[in-house]
Amino acid sequence: MPKANASARTSGVTRSKRVGTFSSYQAAMRYLDERPNMERVRPERLDADAFKLDRMRAILDKLDSPQRDLKFVHIAGSKGKGSTVEMLTSSLEACGYAVGVFTSPHLVSVRERIRLGRAPIPEAALSGAMARVRHAGETIAKKHGEATFFEILTAASFLFFAEQAVDLAILETGLGGRLDCTNVVMPEVCGLTEIHLEHTRILGDTLEKIAREKAGIMKPGVTAITTPQRPEVISVFREVAEQTGATLAVLGEDVEYSCRFESSHGRGPHARICVSTERSEFEHISVPLGGEHQAPNCGLALAILDKLRERGFETPEREVALGLAQTAPNGRMEMVNQNPRIMIDGAHNPESISALVKAVGAQVSYDSMVVIFGVAADKDVEKMLEEIGRGADKIIFTQAEGNARAADPVELRRIYEEQTGKMAQIGDDLKSALNMAARAVGRDDLILVTGSFYLAGEAKRLLEEKQRRAG
Repeated sequence: MPKANASARTSGVTRSKRVGTFSSYQAAMRYLDERPNMERVRPERLDADAFKLDRMRAILDKLDSPQRDLKFVHIAGSKGKGSTVEMLTSSLEACGYAVGVFTSPHLVSVRERIRLGRAPIPEAALSGAMARVRHAGETIAKKHGEATFFEILTAASFLFFAEQAVDLAILETGLGGRLDCTNVVMPEVCGLTEIHLEHTRILGDTLEKIAREKAGIMKPGVTAITTPQRPEVISVFREVAEQTGATLAVLGEDVEYSCRFESSHGRGPHARICVSTERSEFEHISVPLGGEHQAPNCGLALAILDKLRERGFETPEREVALGLAQTAPNGRMEMVNQNPRIMIDGAHNPESISALVKAVGAQVSYDSMVVIFGVAADKDVEKMLEEIGRGADKIIFTQAEGNARAADPVELRRIYEEQTGKMAQIGDDLKSALNMAARAVGRDDLILVTGSFYLAGEAKRLLEEKQRRAG
């Protein structure tokens, strides 16, 4: 498949020298950390105009619109976006394509957000792209305001993907869809994952309002494919598709889809799905990620691959199945330590927590489970605690490092104990919580870190650092 030639790879370095490079990768990261970051701000503190596309379009104009000649798949939704992206990426790589990936948030390094397949963007490439974006942002700041953390990374990803001449770039929206800064591209196909109540201060306080914001990624003449949804969500999607001039295909209605849950000696309990169209027969495909809730995400990925086949991409069933099997969990029921067994999962709303508890119970063998739990204060904390309490034998509350949105562990314990009448513990920080959990478990027990992607990522980083020190 096509790769970037030498002149393309070096052109970004040459241009970035003209606009002023960062002195080091660390300097670039300091600059990025000083930008407005909506992911770290409580929703009630966001300005009314925090989300708009004018600034992003102005920045890209100054960069000569690197996204213009790229081909995209655009993914939005409340739950399952990242999983769908990972399954798509692994499948397309197995079909021989150079795939750019833009996703969020990250677990350990910000470089994970911009990737070529599984490979994070190199430090030098990220610094160089960010230097060019910084210059573009500064030239339009007087009229449009200061570029945000997410806008800078989005624009940097477009530069990197263009310079690497990727065959296809897969974009995951950050928040919402209509006004998300990724919504400046004309994709080959759109994907919409399951919709739940989330970010209600920003996106709206009903499923219908949230669905309308997410459906904002639909484009004229572009097919949008969605997983099975509640009737009110499908109704909104169909309305927006008609207004936009997009084509909507619903898995299980407009696209033939079936799922079954089974157990085998090699994999244990897992889901298998079938997705059939006039072009493709993806039959009895094993869903690579744990939990029944991943089946529709896998179905969506396969339906998108089928649509890409119509758009000229070769996606043979055999290669797709081989690629799917290699999908990396990346914070989704990911076992990051064996002694003691520690699993991380970025579940961050009641529906995700419920699905996680069910999946762990069905697919992981353990005597007792100690849950380390931390969550953003603006989430539906009471329902999340109700769900996690169904599976946890013991809970330790803590919070992610440096996250202003994090809920107070003392308050979490109060709510939990009032709800359940059970006792819980508090770890002053995640490292303390992990040590407390490790002292409480035996060989056949499980420690689960969840409630926040940031908490899951911090756990992975701490354990990786410990493993490096151990040699």
